[in-house]
Formats: sequence, structure tokens, C-alpha cells
Amino acid sequence: MKAPLSIRARLVWGAALVLLAFLAGAGWAVQQAYTDAVRAERFARLQSTVYLLMAGAELNAKGSLVMPAALAEPRLSLPASGLYANIANLDKSEEWQSASTLGLNPPFQRRLAPGQWQFGSVNAPVARSGDPSQESRAFLAASYAVKWSVNDRVAPLVFSVLEDQAGFDRELRAFERTLWTWLGGTGLLLLLTQTLLLRWGLAPLGRMAREVRRIEAGEQAKMEGRYPRELAGLTHNLNVLIEQERARQTRYKDALDDLAHSLKTPLAALRASLQEPDQLPTLVAQQVTRMDDIVGHQLGRAGAGGAARFAPQLALAPILNRIGDTLAKVYVEKNLEFTLDCAPELSWRIDQGDAFEMLGNLLDNAAKWAQHKVSAQIWLDNKRLCIRVTDDGPGFVDPQAMLQRRVRLDEQVPGHGIGLAVVKDLVASHQGELTISRAALGGAQLDIVLPAA
Repeated sequence: MKAPLSIRARLVWGAALVLLAFLAGAGWAVQQAYTDAVRAERFARLQSTVYLLMAGAELNAKGSLVMPAALAEPRLSLPASGLYANIANLDKSEEWQSASTLGLNPPFQRRLAPGQWQFGSVNAPVARSGDPSQESRAFLAASYAVKWSVNDRVAPLVFSVLEDQAGFDRELRAFERTLWTWLGGTGLLLLLTQTLLLRWGLAPLGRMAREVRRIEAGEQAKMEGRYPRELAGLTHNLNVLIEQERARQTRYKDALDDLAHSLKTPLAALRASLQEPDQLPTLVAQQVTRMDDIVGHQLGRAGAGGAARFAPQLALAPILNRIGDTLAKVYVEKNLEFTLDCAPELSWRIDQGDAFEMLGNLLDNAAKWAQHKVSAQIWLDNKRLCIRVTDDGPGFVDPQAMLQRRVRLDEQVPGHGIGLAVVKDLVASHQGELTISRAALGGAQLDIVLPAA
């Protein structure tokens, strides 16, 4: 499968196509505007020549057309000059043609309604006197018909002026060459400049890719470069993901280490029970149950999700109430009073499994040691999530020791503090704080503060 184009290639090609389309459109518009302006200027000059002919035209006593020997426009007197004039007297069926038409038969307009101007281009074969061959030529034409009145004599005259279009075409071609040369050069310069700007603008992406490759190769621990605002959030999230992955790997390693260490005592007990065959079934059942609890606990610690920057907002009140209802059934013989305080609309960006693990372990630990009351509060304080669980039990003899890692299950009173290791790891993975103190009820108070993800 063909690899897709890079972002730089897409931007360069896209910019080139847009620039080409813009320059082509702009060039065509300028060229058309210039052509129209030059054509209008040429027609204005032809119209002026018509007025010049009208100024020199006279009718004699017989109503015939009389023109002066020389006109103010010298090109009309120069043979094959490119400017040709004709006056047709329709009543007399006579014509006057300028000296410039000598040897030619240009296609003059001879029929036109009086008072009407006509401008346009004429393509017609032009015959030379004494030469049977014909040459196709293009002309710019201006014609005007008028009823000429002199001394009560009226004659319908048609004034027609032709100009060889070759000069007009040469002027347009010269302009087109200049226009497209400059537009092409400008386009190349803009494309080169745009390519350099794109290279400069996309340079942070290249640096980021190089840093990711160095992280993959183990040459650096995280994204260290300074990036524009548009990429700063991405690099921060990448660092968070890297830290979470490393924390997850550390948790799995620690869980395996703790699991191996925790199973030593049950295995040693099983080995010792071989010396007492009569007690073997009971001892095996006890140690298997203990090992099952250890495995479940360590797997729970290893599966702690950690900070969930990309997790959806989770409503915490239903989770807290569900855990409270479950524990009330589990410890029904203790007839505990659960006081749960969490606003229904309070939500937090956290994985659902982490929320159940954290709150479940805290409340379960409190319920195990409570005499009559267990209290849980969840609230927001300055964009931080605060969780407080208290009980009226005996509390912790050494709270600091309970927060230390590698406190073995077999070194504590059964059930006391088993879930706190999981809670401690979860809180650490969320960059939060866990503190243990004496509650107002007399038992333990556990406070957790989680910063916004």
C-alpha cells in the first residue's frame, strides 16, 4: 500500500495549486482588462479619425463629395500605412478612399443606418491591384453614417476607418509576455518563500518526532523540548502517557515482587503441614484461601488504572452510594450507620475501576474497624477533589507505618490496612496525596486530595 503524502508535501502541493489557480485567474483578469482598455483606446482613435474626415468633407454644387488634398492625419496619405479611410456617398454611388489604400481593397463598411456608430473587428481577404491572389487580414473598424446637409442639399454619407490589427496584436503579445513573465517569477518566488515558511513552521513537528524516536530508543525519559502553544498540550499529554505507562510497568513489577514475597509464608506453612498429616486438610484449606486473597489483592494493585487524563467525567455519588449499600449488606451483623455525603452533580475525570477500587477499599477498611459509624465525604475545593473517610474504631497505632510500602499482609492484623496499599498506589498515580489521622469520632480518618487531570 502506497504511503500517504507527508503533511509538508500536502501543504506544499496544496499551496502550489492554490497559488497557480490564483495567478492564472489574476493574470487572465489583468490581461482581459488590458485588452479591453487597449481596444477601447484604439476605437477612440478611430472615432477621432472619423471626426477628422467629417471636418474635411464637403459637397459641391452637384452634391458630389469633395475632400481636401491633405488631411491632418499623415498616415492616411502614406500608402500601406495600416490606417485606411473611406467615405461612401450612397445617393451618388461614389466613394472617396484615402491614399493609404493605394494598391489595396480593404473591407470598408458601406451600408449603415444614419446616426449609428459601429465598432468591431473585421477579418477579410484583401486584394491587391493587379494581383489575383488575396491575403486574409484582420482590421479594427469604426464606421458612422450621417445625413450630410449643405445649402439645402442632403446626402447620406458613411464614414469608415480601418486600422491594421497587427499593431494591436503585437502590443497585446508584448504585454502578455511581460505580464506572464513577471507573474511566473513572482509565483516561483512566492512558492519558494512559502516552502521555506512551511519548513520553518513544521520544524517543531520534526523535533517532536526526533524526541519520540529518542524516547523509544531509551536515550531520554520524556519530551524535553520547548514547543509552540499549539503543540505544548500535545507534548504535555505525551509526557503524562509516558509517566502513566512507566508507573503501570512499575506497578506490575512491584506486584509480582510483592506477590512472590507474600506467597513465601503460605508456602512455608504448607510445607510444614506435610509433617502433620492429620492437620493437612485444614491447613491446606486455610493457606489456599489466604493465597487466593493475596493473589486477588496483588492483581488489584497491578491493575490500578492511574491518572485518567483522557477518561470521561464520572459521577461519583452513584458509585459512593452503591459501595455503601454493598458494605451495609456485608457487615449487616455489625449494624453500622453509613453517612455518605456527595453532591449528585459532582463529577470527576477518573476511570470507573479506579473510583470503585479507591472508594471501596477506603470504606471497606473503615467498616472492618468501625464500632457503629462510618462516614464518607466527597467535595471539590479549588478545582481539587477531596475525599474523607472516617470511622469510630480504634484507629491506627502507627499511621506513618501504614503508608510505607512493603508492609506485608502477614505482618498485620488480618484485614487491617490490606486495601490501603492499593489506595496509596492509586493516589500516587493520580499525583494526589493520602494522609491518615485521628478522626473526631475517635477512629481513623483518611483524607485524599486529587489535583485536576
